Amino acid sequence: MNAAGRLILRFLVVPFGAVVAICVAETVVIISHWEKFLAALTANPSASDETILAFVFVAPGAFLALSLAAFFMLLPAAIGVVIAESLAIRSWIYHAANGGLSAWVGWSLIGKDYGYYDRPALIVAAGLAAGFAYWLVAGWSAGFWKPVFAPPASSAAVTRASPPAP
Repeated sequence: MNAAGRLILRFLVVPFGAVVAICVAETVVIISHWEKFLAALTANPSASDETILAFVFVAPGAFLALSLAAFFMLLPAAIGVVIAESLAIRSWIYHAANGGLSAWVGWSLIGKDYGYYDRPALIVAAGLAAGFAYWLVAGWSAGFWKPVFAPPASSAAVTRASPPAP
């Protein structure tokens, strides 16, 4: 694949990787706060079974509200992705660290009393999971100018010319 094709592919894969990373981070936050969701369901013991059905329809709205906080985490993550793409950094450690650091920076920007983002260890864990998910989708092949499956370098260019025989 030529460089132009790889560039177009990167414009498709990188946003998809970002969407997957956001979904993974929000899923980690939702699972870790599952007791809050259950407490909201069982707050009224006289509620009927329609409460569970209403909760199923309200959950996407809660997911959308959680993505507001993810917005503040996107800018630092985008800076890290631009660095990875420009330097063709393909390390899973780099992308996981980028996710964890971006989540911490975003968390410090939104404030510490925001409903579901009250524990910094949870935020960093969600960022690490998001960074790893991004690496699985797009980070392992970062850099449009550096092919992933390049043929090995020729051994003739590496070896030195031998001295003339006496």
